[in-house]
Amino acid sequence: MRVATIDCGTASIRLLIAEFQGGNLREVFRDMEIVKLGAGVDRNKAFDPAAISRTLKIVERFSNEISKRGVEKLRFCATSATRDAQNRDEFINGVSQRLGVEPEVISGNEEAALSFLGATFSLPRKIAPYLVIDIGGGSTEFVFGTEGVESAKSVNIGCVRMTERHFKNDPPTKSEIENARIDIKAAIDSAAREVPITKATSLIAVAGTATTVAAAALDLSEYDRYAIHLSRVSSEKVHEISEKFLTLNREERLGLGYMHPGRADVIAAGSLVLSEILKATHVSEFIASESDILDGMAYTLASN
Repeated sequence: MRVATIDCGTASIRLLIAEFQGGNLREVFRDMEIVKLGAGVDRNKAFDPAAISRTLKIVERFSNEISKRGVEKLRFCATSATRDAQNRDEFINGVSQRLGVEPEVISGNEEAALSFLGATFSLPRKIAPYLVIDIGGGSTEFVFGTEGVESAKSVNIGCVRMTERHFKNDPPTKSEIENARIDIKAAIDSAAREVPITKATSLIAVAGTATTVAAAALDLSEYDRYAIHLSRVSSEKVHEISEKFLTLNREERLGLGYMHPGRADVIAAGSLVLSEILKATHVSEFIASESDILDGMAYTLASN
């Protein structure tokens, strides 16, 4: 069975087309664009019309790929920014017109469950229990479990949201970084009241912030998802990389060969979130995974 999944977050929109055979998922096609649909939502509680327009343009591109690749089932999930935007119906209707399916505006807990499924489906159980961390643009998910989700919490400390809320200068000032750190720590404390964040054997981090930090740790000259997938990055290295990103300006971050142009202005805040999570969980390393919510969505389509 050939399935397609689209994950539309605060920062990026991503497409996966995959073939499901004998219980295994084989990637056919992937695409991603950083559209910043959620830019300004934390402040204005609404989508900017220009953000809707550029995102729908990419939806049209994805629609063309889906049409020509023989997809049998399609699922579109929208996450943090769409949950918060008062004018989300305008965006949802635009997607429906272009794809012929109703987008699902999923809860933080469902987002967490799908990320956990995607990240852990093919991992050995001997390294469980897992704590899956999904640092998105608007929110960050903490998910704990072994065979499935045992506890989960979504908190509003995504890389776009933290950048907009705290970083007014480029690079950010010491006081801006400290205020962001206080905000992040409070959110982690909130998650820790519901999720046993210090009890996992393995911490798996998914999505663009974590994989970009892994690319930096591997000293890649360009982004290579196959080199990044399942690489292990020490906590000390993450703290070092975060400090570096926080001292560089946008142009300097943009000059790094592995840096996606759309991520250069939010990676400093994102890496700070990851660094503070590793401190709070007391782990020595994290495992970077390129399998995430998109893959989890694909598994659910194939099993229904």
